[in-house]
Amino acid sequence: MAIRSLRYMASVGANVPKPVTCIGVQQLQQHNNIARCISPQLSAGPAAAQGIRFFSGFESLNDQKRFDRTVAERNICAPKVHTMVNVRTLASQEISRSIQLFTDKPRNVDKDQQTLRLKEQPDRPVVLILSWLNARQKHLAKYAQLYIDQGFDVFATHITPWQLLWPVKGTQLVAAEIVKFLKNNDFKNGLILHGFSVGGYLWGECLVHIARDLPNYQIVLDRVIGQVWDSAADITEISVGVPRALFPKNPTLQSALKKYMIYHMKAFHEPATSHYIRSSQMFHTNLLRCPALFLMSKTDPVGTVEANTRVKDSWEQSGVKTTVKCWDRSPHVGHFMKHREEYIDELFNHLRQLNLPSLKQDALLRAKL
Repeated sequence: MAIRSLRYMASVGANVPKPVTCIGVQQLQQHNNIARCISPQLSAGPAAAQGIRFFSGFESLNDQKRFDRTVAERNICAPKVHTMVNVRTLASQEISRSIQLFTDKPRNVDKDQQTLRLKEQPDRPVVLILSWLNARQKHLAKYAQLYIDQGFDVFATHITPWQLLWPVKGTQLVAAEIVKFLKNNDFKNGLILHGFSVGGYLWGECLVHIARDLPNYQIVLDRVIGQVWDSAADITEISVGVPRALFPKNPTLQSALKKYMIYHMKAFHEPATSHYIRSSQMFHTNLLRCPALFLMSKTDPVGTVEANTRVKDSWEQSGVKTTVKCWDRSPHVGHFMKHREEYIDELFNHLRQLNLPSLKQDALLRAKL
């Protein structure tokens, strides 16, 4: 019964108002996982008419001790010994249905609806965050603030569980939109990819789209000067990663959804699994030749060390300079929260090697001292 209901949930999409109730598991109310099954909605602020949303990178922290610890963490822009995190509200604005801009203050960004070209081109280095499945805005805001404080413009993109399950009508449309956005904007001061988990699959679909017309899209590859992959997940881990993303605290539902995912990949090979495999092949081949940083953990069951090492080895054979940081113990896409100091050091060291123009190089250097 659970599998049948999960199949129904997958067929109608992850944004159904009550996707969990059809599964028939009473423990759901205790675990409060309903919000995990749908894309989190931000409440509209006073600038809703302009499509601008406001949220804090540290909001909704119920545990006062956790809040105090977060506030006490150092500001990455200044020396490590006597600084604090600048807790503030970030703003986000939609560029398209799947791409948004994070800013430290509200900005009315005009763009061409057809080409997604921004009227005002970024005059700072740009980061494109390819987020993990069901990523919450308050968590993405922490990474956005990390980059914004160093002089970057930050864009973020995502896919829903439904788009993952049905790539032809889902992920591939998002990938085409991302490639169009990257092609039609200049990013003269550099573009960096920072991908998490299923973001590796999404970028693989982008590469598939680019490879179909390489002469036309070569400019997109040329604009990317650096890449960071945090807990990147391969096709072999999809059946493990999706249940954990949707039901992180409910082993019963994880087990049920895992069984359905295995069934889904066998039953829908042509409309789904064959595209996963092609994306994985493109990600391993990787048309990019810019330096890459891999962040992983020995205890991560989704972005495994083995899978990431295979990618790293393949890229190195193609001439890509790679750097690896592997922690002994750290959760999936949780390295930043678990090992904040080391995470920042590894990331900033990687950024400094890219010689990005207009970047606060002195701040990056101080952060390492």
